Amino acid sequence: MALSINPALERVDSPPIPEAARWLEAADRSRNEPLLDLAQAVPSYDPAPALLEHLAEAAGDPATAFYTPILGLPALREAQAAALSRDYGTAIAPAETAITTGCNHAFCMATAAVAGPGDEVILPEPYYFNHDMWFTMQGIRQVPLPCRAEAEGMVPDPEEAAALVTPRTRAIVLVSPNNPSGTIYTWDRLEAFYRLAEQRGLALILDETYKDFRPRDAGPPHALFRQEGWREVLIQLYSFSKSYSLTGYRVGSLVAGPRVMDAVSKIADTLTICPPHIGQRAALYGLEHLDAWRDDKRDQVIGLIDTLDAAFAAQSPGFRLIARGAFFAYLAHPYPGRASVEVAQALAREQGALVLPGAFFGRSQEAYLRVAFANATATQLEDFVGRLARSTASL
Repeated sequence: MALSINPALERVDSPPIPEAARWLEAADRSRNEPLLDLAQAVPSYDPAPALLEHLAEAAGDPATAFYTPILGLPALREAQAAALSRDYGTAIAPAETAITTGCNHAFCMATAAVAGPGDEVILPEPYYFNHDMWFTMQGIRQVPLPCRAEAEGMVPDPEEAAALVTPRTRAIVLVSPNNPSGTIYTWDRLEAFYRLAEQRGLALILDETYKDFRPRDAGPPHALFRQEGWREVLIQLYSFSKSYSLTGYRVGSLVAGPRVMDAVSKIADTLTICPPHIGQRAALYGLEHLDAWRDDKRDQVIGLIDTLDAAFAAQSPGFRLIARGAFFAYLAHPYPGRASVEVAQALAREQGALVLPGAFFGRSQEAYLRVAFANATATQLEDFVGRLARSTASL
């Protein structure tokens, strides 16, 4: 007799990135062009040399082989609280800051702290697919909030969200800068969602993995930490992975009030016991020594947006640039009625360019494709737009 798999997990789609990566195996190599993999959000640059030297030394310290406190090294919690306090122009305490095993871990703990099987969470669509996967396997009902293509990018409407709130609603999730669209939400929009959550007794879970990749002169990402009652409403998430090119070290953070933090400590102890010690040492070094390096890499990534805009303007590829920012661009493809998976597979097969279909980010997203451009050079992005232009004649 075959063993049984948890039915909730059988309802979850397979991880999208490995599935899409297989499409390149069928790529037409007759043009002798390099393959362009723009599917996964990874930095194009290595960690800072000084950070690698520090980690080589840290790996020789026996202490890094052992546990840290459940919510992270005290020095890292203090440094991250101080950094966030500077970024947002307010005071965030180390006790309100937990270190996590990457931002996905922070998200899973945040939602588990406030919602359980049968509860509802409002999730703007397009969504980050790992968020949807987690809700499905946890038995949490994901309530889609449609985003509209506006001048700001792909944006959700707080009034539409209010109409979706039921007695079973526990939280609203926002991601800014957004994955998958790259949209950066305005202060006014974020505050409107905050007020909705506050009035309805909901958590506002705000994933700011890509906050360090906003324009240099953008100012603080928002003023939500300045709200008197934020500790009963806001749960903020962050990742060190992109800012310091540490994706494999799995280190992030979660900021919340005492009741959520108490719940998170129980979840963290059960799942991971503590974040990886060596990853925490890497993040601490980054916070203490790499501000200028991080800012330089931010400027490098943001410069790719100018390249992308210019390439679209010059080459008129047929695809429309709906939104772009941080690591991502969101495109509308020119094939009405065709499934986004079919379009993405054809681009991989015929043009050697791998992007993700909109269907990976919600059922309403068949008209779109996501481009993760931060792991490309300016020349590669110009080449990519040229391949899009060629594809309109062949797909």
